[in-house]
Amino acid sequence: MASLAYDRAVTALLVVDPYNDFISEGGKIWPRIQAVAEANNCVPHMHQVLTAARVARFPVFFAMHHRYRIGDYASWKYVAPIQRAAWRNRSFEFGTWGGEFRPEFVPLEGEVVASEHWCSSGFANTDLDLQLKKHGIHRLIVIGMIAHTCIEATVRFAAELGYDVTVVRDAIADYSDEMMHAALELSMPNYANAIVTAREVVDALAANPTAARE
Repeated sequence: MASLAYDRAVTALLVVDPYNDFISEGGKIWPRIQAVAEANNCVPHMHQVLTAARVARFPVFFAMHHRYRIGDYASWKYVAPIQRAAWRNRSFEFGTWGGEFRPEFVPLEGEVVASEHWCSSGFANTDLDLQLKKHGIHRLIVIGMIAHTCIEATVRFAAELGYDVTVVRDAIADYSDEMMHAALELSMPNYANAIVTAREVVDALAANPTAARE
Protein backbone atom coordinates (compact mmCIF):
# COMPACT_ATOMS: atom_id res chain seq x y z
CA MET A 1 0.00 0.00 0.00
CA ALA A 2 1.20 3.50 -0.79
CA SER A 3 2.28 5.60 2.19
CA LEU A 4 -0.53 7.48 3.92
CA ALA A 5 -0.75 11.26 3.61
CA TYR A 6 -3.50 13.53 4.89
CA ASP A 7 -4.19 17.20 4.31
CA ARG A 8 -5.91 18.62 7.33
CA ALA A 9 -7.71 21.21 5.19
CA VAL A 10 -9.90 18.42 3.79
CA THR A 11 -9.46 15.54 6.28
CA ALA A 12 -11.20 14.92 9.61
CA LEU A 13 -11.14 12.26 12.27
CA LEU A 14 -14.60 10.75 12.84
CA VAL A 15 -15.07 9.14 16.26
CA VAL A 16 -18.11 6.86 16.45
CA ASP A 17 -19.94 6.13 19.71
CA PRO A 18 -17.29 6.51 22.45
CA TYR A 19 -19.92 6.06 25.17
CA ASN A 20 -19.15 4.50 28.55
CA ASP A 21 -21.70 1.77 27.81
CA PHE A 22 -19.54 0.67 24.89
CA ILE A 23 -15.92 1.16 25.93
CA SER A 24 -15.71 1.47 29.71
CA GLU A 25 -15.56 -1.18 32.43
CA GLY A 26 -19.07 -1.40 33.84
CA GLY A 27 -20.72 -0.36 30.58
CA LYS A 28 -23.77 -2.34 29.48
CA ILE A 29 -22.23 -3.45 26.18
CA TRP A 30 -18.58 -3.64 27.25
CA PRO A 31 -18.74 -7.33 28.34
CA ARG A 32 -19.81 -8.31 24.80
CA ILE A 33 -16.89 -6.58 23.07
CA GLN A 34 -14.27 -6.79 25.82
CA ALA A 35 -12.39 -9.82 24.48
CA VAL A 36 -11.99 -8.42 20.97
CA ALA A 37 -11.36 -4.87 22.16
CA GLU A 38 -8.65 -5.94 24.59
CA ALA A 39 -7.04 -8.28 22.05
CA ASN A 40 -6.36 -5.42 19.64
CA ASN A 41 -5.97 -2.68 22.30
CA CYS A 42 -8.89 -0.90 20.69
CA VAL A 43 -9.57 1.78 23.31
CA PRO A 44 -5.90 2.79 23.78
CA HIS A 45 -5.54 2.93 20.00
CA MET A 46 -8.68 5.08 19.70
CA HIS A 47 -7.19 7.46 22.23
CA GLN A 48 -3.81 7.51 20.47
CA VAL A 49 -5.41 8.40 17.15
CA LEU A 50 -7.60 11.08 18.72
CA THR A 51 -4.60 12.58 20.54
CA ALA A 52 -2.54 12.57 17.35
CA ALA A 53 -5.33 14.31 15.43
CA ARG A 54 -5.64 16.96 18.12
CA VAL A 55 -1.90 17.56 18.33
CA ALA A 56 -1.70 17.92 14.53
CA ARG A 57 -4.80 20.16 14.63
CA PHE A 58 -6.97 18.02 12.40
CA PRO A 59 -10.72 18.62 12.68
CA VAL A 60 -12.50 16.11 14.92
CA PHE A 61 -16.14 15.07 14.52
CA PHE A 62 -18.24 12.73 16.65
CA ALA A 63 -21.07 10.48 15.40
CA MET A 64 -23.06 9.39 18.43
CA HIS A 65 -25.88 6.89 18.76
CA HIS A 66 -29.24 8.08 20.04
CA ARG A 67 -29.34 8.00 23.83
CA TYR A 68 -32.27 6.09 25.27
CA ARG A 69 -35.11 8.15 26.72
CA ILE A 70 -38.34 6.84 28.24
CA GLY A 71 -40.95 6.45 25.51
CA ASP A 72 -38.47 5.90 22.68
CA TYR A 73 -39.85 3.71 19.90
CA ALA A 74 -43.10 3.04 21.79
CA SER A 75 -45.26 4.71 19.15
CA TRP A 76 -43.21 3.61 16.12
CA LYS A 77 -44.95 1.41 13.57
CA TYR A 78 -41.73 -0.52 12.79
CA VAL A 79 -38.69 -1.00 14.99
CA ALA A 80 -35.56 -2.68 13.60
CA PRO A 81 -34.10 -5.54 15.66
CA ILE A 82 -31.01 -3.51 16.55
CA GLN A 83 -33.24 -0.67 17.76
CA ARG A 84 -35.40 -3.08 19.72
CA ALA A 85 -32.30 -4.32 21.52
CA ALA A 86 -31.30 -0.76 22.44
CA TRP A 87 -34.87 -0.12 23.64
CA ARG A 88 -34.91 -3.30 25.74
CA ASN A 89 -31.48 -2.68 27.29
CA ARG A 90 -31.89 1.12 27.67
CA SER A 91 -28.51 1.46 25.98
CA PHE A 92 -26.72 4.81 26.34
CA GLU A 93 -29.50 6.05 28.59
CA PHE A 94 -29.74 9.83 28.64
CA GLY A 95 -28.72 11.33 31.99
CA THR A 96 -26.80 8.23 33.13
CA TRP A 97 -23.10 7.38 33.23
CA GLY A 98 -23.53 4.83 30.43
CA GLY A 99 -24.83 7.52 28.09
CA GLU A 100 -21.88 9.83 28.69
CA PHE A 101 -18.66 10.08 26.68
CA ARG A 102 -15.79 8.12 28.17
CA PRO A 103 -13.67 10.90 29.77
CA GLU A 104 -10.74 10.69 27.32
CA PHE A 105 -13.13 11.22 24.43
CA VAL A 106 -15.11 14.21 25.66
CA PRO A 107 -15.18 16.69 22.76
CA LEU A 108 -13.04 19.78 23.07
CA GLU A 109 -14.14 23.27 22.18
CA GLY A 110 -14.48 23.56 18.41
CA GLU A 111 -14.95 19.84 17.83
CA VAL A 112 -18.27 18.93 16.23
CA VAL A 113 -20.82 16.51 17.66
CA ALA A 114 -23.33 15.59 14.96
CA SER A 115 -26.96 14.99 15.81
CA GLU A 116 -27.52 11.49 17.15
CA HIS A 117 -28.23 8.60 14.77
CA TRP A 118 -31.19 6.32 15.49
CA CYS A 119 -29.92 3.10 13.95
CA SER A 120 -26.37 2.46 12.70
CA SER A 121 -25.18 4.99 10.13
CA GLY A 122 -23.75 8.21 11.50
CA PHE A 123 -25.10 9.91 8.38
CA ALA A 124 -28.70 8.67 8.19
CA ASN A 125 -31.17 11.28 9.48
CA THR A 126 -28.40 13.39 11.06
CA ASP A 127 -26.54 16.58 10.18
CA LEU A 128 -23.14 14.87 9.87
CA ASP A 129 -22.86 15.28 6.09
CA LEU A 130 -23.89 18.94 6.34
CA GLN A 131 -21.37 19.61 9.12
CA LEU A 132 -18.54 17.95 7.21
CA LYS A 133 -19.33 19.80 4.00
CA LYS A 134 -19.59 23.15 5.79
CA HIS A 135 -16.08 22.54 7.12
CA GLY A 136 -14.72 21.58 3.69
CA ILE A 137 -14.11 17.95 4.64
CA HIS A 138 -14.17 15.15 2.07
CA ARG A 139 -11.71 12.66 3.59
CA LEU A 140 -12.48 10.76 6.80
CA ILE A 141 -10.44 8.68 9.24
CA VAL A 142 -12.88 6.49 11.17
CA ILE A 143 -12.51 4.92 14.63
CA GLY A 144 -14.97 3.66 17.24
CA MET A 145 -17.78 1.15 17.75
CA ILE A 146 -18.97 -1.36 16.48
CA ALA A 147 -17.28 -2.81 13.42
CA HIS A 148 -20.17 -4.66 11.74
CA THR A 149 -22.91 -2.16 12.66
CA CYS A 150 -22.21 1.55 13.16
CA ILE A 151 -18.70 1.57 11.66
CA GLU A 152 -19.63 -0.44 8.59
CA ALA A 153 -22.90 1.46 8.03
CA THR A 154 -21.18 4.82 8.43
CA VAL A 155 -18.34 3.87 6.09
CA ARG A 156 -20.79 2.59 3.46
CA PHE A 157 -22.87 5.76 3.66
CA ALA A 158 -19.75 7.94 3.49
CA ALA A 159 -18.67 6.18 0.31
CA GLU A 160 -22.15 6.66 -1.19
CA LEU A 161 -21.83 10.40 -0.46
CA GLY A 162 -18.43 10.59 -2.12
CA TYR A 163 -16.08 10.70 0.87
CA ASP A 164 -12.64 9.08 0.83
CA VAL A 165 -12.53 6.85 3.92
CA THR A 166 -9.75 5.35 6.02
CA VAL A 167 -10.71 2.77 8.67
CA VAL A 168 -8.32 2.20 11.55
CA ARG A 169 -8.54 -1.57 11.98
CA ASP A 170 -7.21 -1.77 15.56
CA ALA A 171 -9.24 1.23 16.77
CA ILE A 172 -12.55 -0.56 16.25
CA ALA A 173 -13.97 -3.70 17.90
CA ASP A 174 -16.87 -6.14 17.66
CA TYR A 175 -18.68 -8.91 19.51
CA SER A 176 -16.54 -11.70 18.05
CA ASP A 177 -13.51 -12.39 15.89
CA GLU A 178 -15.84 -13.68 13.17
CA MET A 179 -17.76 -10.40 13.08
CA MET A 180 -14.52 -8.41 12.96
CA HIS A 181 -13.29 -10.57 10.09
CA ALA A 182 -16.53 -10.14 8.15
CA ALA A 183 -16.44 -6.36 8.58
CA LEU A 184 -12.73 -5.81 7.94
CA GLU A 185 -12.00 -8.45 5.33
CA LEU A 186 -15.26 -8.97 3.46
CA SER A 187 -17.40 -5.84 3.63
CA MET A 188 -15.48 -2.64 4.31
CA PRO A 189 -12.76 -3.18 1.68
CA ASN A 190 -15.53 -2.45 -0.83
CA TYR A 191 -16.05 1.04 0.61
CA ALA A 192 -12.93 2.18 2.47
CA ASN A 193 -9.96 3.24 0.36
CA ALA A 194 -7.58 2.34 3.20
CA ILE A 195 -7.80 -0.03 6.16
CA VAL A 196 -4.73 0.55 8.29
CA THR A 197 -3.32 0.39 11.81
CA ALA A 198 -3.35 3.06 14.46
CA ARG A 199 0.43 3.31 14.21
CA GLU A 200 0.25 4.05 10.51
CA VAL A 201 -2.39 6.74 10.99
CA VAL A 202 -0.60 8.36 13.93
CA ASP A 203 2.61 8.58 11.90
CA ALA A 204 0.74 10.03 8.93
CA LEU A 205 -1.00 12.65 11.06
CA ALA A 206 2.29 13.67 12.66
CA ALA A 207 3.86 14.05 9.20
CA ASN A 208 1.16 16.47 8.02
CA PRO A 209 3.15 19.28 6.40
CA THR A 210 0.77 22.09 7.31
CA ALA A 211 0.99 21.17 10.97
CA ALA A 212 4.77 21.09 10.83
CA ARG A 213 4.92 24.71 9.59
CA GLU A 214 2.92 26.13 12.50
